[in-house]
Amino acid sequence: MTQFTVPRNDRGARDGSSFVEGSHLVFGRSVHPSHAPHLTPYTGVRTRTRYAAVGALLAVLGAVGVTTAASAAADGPGVGMPYVATVGDSYISGEAGRWAGNTNGSSSRIDALGPTAYNDNATRTAEQINRCHRSWAASAYIGGGVGGVVLACSGATTGTATTSNGYFKPGLDFVDLGGGKVGQARMLQDFATTHNVTMVVASIGGNDFNFASIVQSCVTNYLLSPSWWPDYCYDDSSVKANFTSTNVASVRAKIKTALLNVRQAMRNAGYADSSWTLVVQTYPSPIPSGAGFRYSQSGFTRQNTGGCGFWNKDADWANATALPTINGAVRGAVTDTGMTNARVLELQSAFNGRRLCENTVGLLEEKGLASWQSAGAVDKTEWIDQIRTVSTATSAYYIQESLHPNYWGQLAERSCVRMAYNGGVVRGGTCTIAGTGLVGGEPRMRLT
Repeated sequence: MTQFTVPRNDRGARDGSSFVEGSHLVFGRSVHPSHAPHLTPYTGVRTRTRYAAVGALLAVLGAVGVTTAASAAADGPGVGMPYVATVGDSYISGEAGRWAGNTNGSSSRIDALGPTAYNDNATRTAEQINRCHRSWAASAYIGGGVGGVVLACSGATTGTATTSNGYFKPGLDFVDLGGGKVGQARMLQDFATTHNVTMVVASIGGNDFNFASIVQSCVTNYLLSPSWWPDYCYDDSSVKANFTSTNVASVRAKIKTALLNVRQAMRNAGYADSSWTLVVQTYPSPIPSGAGFRYSQSGFTRQNTGGCGFWNKDADWANATALPTINGAVRGAVTDTGMTNARVLELQSAFNGRRLCENTVGLLEEKGLASWQSAGAVDKTEWIDQIRTVSTATSAYYIQESLHPNYWGQLAERSCVRMAYNGGVVRGGTCTIAGTGLVGGEPRMRLT
């Protein structure tokens, strides 16, 4: 997909990437549960030899120690510290996790993780693969003696692909293109062979429905048509084509195959089906229905100020038709696999009340907050990143971060994943906001 530029909009990003497009990791970031920079309450250190000394020191201090190279070599199915592995796309990879809330002021006011947020190489100086945007706020890092590894890839579909921009997008398959470019199922197989992976969490299928293209159509139509003669996206032929019964069935089958590839990866790594659990999450609603927006759909304030350029009718369709259809395909695919060790983590309503442009929250400046660290910021600001449609050379934002869970949203998802892990007795359920404030540095969530 190519970048699009829309007139009458000054919301920008520094990159020339395509709208809401990203790549995530190829090799995977493996972290221990308690020591990565910037994150509260749970952080991670990659299980690499160079951290052995740090692990020894932490053990002396009574913290959870880092797995050394010697001990890691003996780990594998059923042996060693348990791990949570995440696979799939941007809604689980950590995309937009750098930013806590939204502002039209200085980006420093919402910069929770800093410029190294997506750097996932051993020294945290660069990404392993360009645009892999694997943030340290990702939900895999649940802590509590449980390690985490992110194998998900922002922009990934069920099958491995390379975008027109040249970005590698590993899917949930065993593809090996050489040079370390392998599918996520192969990554999982390799990692699980030498680590005790007890839960795999997947988010997949949204990009097979062409999520980014749909959002692009909706925002473009909003900005290029007047309120007295709106051009809606929900009835565009290019959008409707994604939701025909034939295409829905096709995507559902692709998701099924992807999930079965996850099972095969674990079998190849030496796991019995009963020794691990697959948790498949549905997609959260990122914007409210039309009546829930705090900006009028007349004029251009909704996009220029809020970064949420949807007509009311399109927002209603997104919540009443598009999202339920996508999530229905995901649930159906889980059933179709016949996997008895699979659970569903329902996130469709997880951000309700904190969605982009919702009338219950606001920009930092609209709520009188100095920064994301101000008291009450988690309850007063949005958990979804603004939609950005114009590239600039000076902005710290990336277009591909648009409409993704931000720092608060990622930590909320992490809380949901931790509750699903349930001390190793994995369960599914519906995750929603449980109240205000933070619990251990994370939004207060519940799983029922």
